[in-house]
Amino acid sequence: MRPSLLDPLFAAITALPGIGPKVEKLYRKLLGREDEPRVIDLLFHMPGGVIDRRDRPRLRDVEPGKVVTVAVTVDKHRPAPPGRARAPHLIYASDDTGDIILTYFHARSDYLEKLLPVGETRYVSGTAAFYDGMLQMVHPDRVVDEKGLAALPMIEPVYPLTEGLGPQQLRKAMDSALAKIPALPEWQDAAWLARNNFPSLSAALHALHRPADLRDVLPEGAAWTRLAYDELLAGQLALALLRAHQKKQAGRPSAGDGHIRKKIVAALPYSLTLSQHRAIETIVEDLGKPERMLRMLQGDVGSGKTVVALLVAAAVIEAGRQAALMAPTEILVRQHFKTISALAESSGLRVAILTGREKGRSRDEILDRLQNGDIDLLIGTHALFEDDVGFRDLALAIVDEQHRFGVHQRLALARKNNAVDVLVMTATPIPRTLVLTYFGDMDVSELREKPAGRQPIDTRTIPLDRLQEVVEAVGRALDEGKRVYWVCPLIEESEKSDLAAAEDRFADLRQRFGGLVDLVHGRMRGPDKDAAMQRFAAGETRLLVATTVIEVGVDVPEATVMVIEHAERFGLAQLHQLRGRIGRGSGHSTCLLLYKAPLGETAKARLAIMRESEDGFRIAEEDLKLRGEGDVLGTRQSGLPGFRVARIETHGALLAAARDDAHLILNRDPSLATERGRALLHLLYLFQRDEAVRLIRAG
Repeated sequence: MRPSLLDPLFAAITALPGIGPKVEKLYRKLLGREDEPRVIDLLFHMPGGVIDRRDRPRLRDVEPGKVVTVAVTVDKHRPAPPGRARAPHLIYASDDTGDIILTYFHARSDYLEKLLPVGETRYVSGTAAFYDGMLQMVHPDRVVDEKGLAALPMIEPVYPLTEGLGPQQLRKAMDSALAKIPALPEWQDAAWLARNNFPSLSAALHALHRPADLRDVLPEGAAWTRLAYDELLAGQLALALLRAHQKKQAGRPSAGDGHIRKKIVAALPYSLTLSQHRAIETIVEDLGKPERMLRMLQGDVGSGKTVVALLVAAAVIEAGRQAALMAPTEILVRQHFKTISALAESSGLRVAILTGREKGRSRDEILDRLQNGDIDLLIGTHALFEDDVGFRDLALAIVDEQHRFGVHQRLALARKNNAVDVLVMTATPIPRTLVLTYFGDMDVSELREKPAGRQPIDTRTIPLDRLQEVVEAVGRALDEGKRVYWVCPLIEESEKSDLAAAEDRFADLRQRFGGLVDLVHGRMRGPDKDAAMQRFAAGETRLLVATTVIEVGVDVPEATVMVIEHAERFGLAQLHQLRGRIGRGSGHSTCLLLYKAPLGETAKARLAIMRESEDGFRIAEEDLKLRGEGDVLGTRQSGLPGFRVARIETHGALLAAARDDAHLILNRDPSLATERGRALLHLLYLFQRDEAVRLIRAG
């Protein structure tokens, strides 16, 4: 049960004056909620900027382009002539040092004459500029009389808005929301508050939304930082509770004697890297413990995660149990199956595949064999956690490309048996701060080196107006027998236009190179996609035009050239993933990033990093700086809990302190029963970490 003290904050936003069902819909959109927003959602709607109205010059001293507040006498109105609706309504005003014209378009004359009566003094605030040598202000932000001036905020936060909601409306709603903040118990440590000069929660929210000073609105200011630390602490406390709960649940030790692993290693065409050895050792050690394992394996593109996954799966299979490997796309599942089944054959492992494509009798047969224990390792998509998929004795669930699945899906697979150990893998290295934030409930292993024989990739950036030269260069590569990927742009409007770009490019290149060219995209039927990939892998076609479906897991060692069209539209991590499809064989590899000039600053920085580095861990850190946490992890799409208040680029340094604080709290007070513990329950509810509270209640 949520503490009743928080009820005013969790009241529906329609409880605030002036917000009826129609306006509530606009707030849903603004605050990113599918259900009815609450008062707290509005209070956590952070300013995007600030207007400083403290500059009060005389008219002759006004600096053009700056926000100013001027006291003027209204001299005369000149409404738009009849029949000329597009002409502005002009108001001439002055002080004893000069003149100004206030300009309004599409405004009602009677309203303006009432707002700015001739002969009266009014205080007008907005940005002034010179037009035709005359000082003008178009659509002033504020017009008030003497009494209104006293109430006019001199420092005013500016918020992101949505169409149909004006700044004044939002300001009124925010005033009403601030009035609802109850007196909450302080959950922060007193010494920590004093050291950081943090205000109380209520004072922080007031300072942020009704600032007395410019610093109050800055993310690095004390008010915002206090709220950010609250959010980070709530997250770390929830993860620590989840981890404690996980550890409390007994596991089943299941690491075998190594006889299958020896055969697999002997069949490998290369030696394992040092970090592969280390990761396998650590994971097998975890599998042998009586607690349940929850570990993340992070590896750069091509660092050999699939082999690590197979070897740790072999450890539980040696102990007579089963393993499952889940991946987000059919292409990736079939790629894993291809890599694994070749090695499994040499060691007697029984491997099967299950996706939405396996239907009817063949699906039933797989499910029977699984239930009877005739399948050791099942590889599949989301199909794995459907209710009718039952294992004889599942010991290990491996989830690949973890960020494409929600926590609930990960848990659904783990629930297929008692005490299932979980290994999640990602080929998108995640910056350390984000590992702490989102995966603090997991232990982490990293694969830093690339397997022997991986070639460096020569990466170049080329403007799109040199497209013809690129096509000629691709022609020369094809003449030399090389295989080439041509990736088409991610077009934001819709998948359809993304597809159209790929089909247009395919038609152009097909005209030029004939049957050597093939096409693969996400809208194709599974078997057609596989057939296109198969033709390319076999060398029947040598130029594959693709959308980003080839981003993860596609392995054709003979492919040595990649062209990425409109590279400026892709995120860094995605460019790095795509580039990782080449450089897998012994040939020299080249990646051409085609961009449309002129480039914005972010795109320029992104492409420069791609030229300089192939280190996915460095690229991930740079991506975080350029894009912010929500986009790097895909939380905007995946339903992971993105931050509402904290900004990783500004507040990331506080994460370690929040993590230490959370561990200290739980060591001293595991059931949050002390005075501070009870206050922290309010914090967990405030930032919607209710699941963590349920874990405490469940003991």
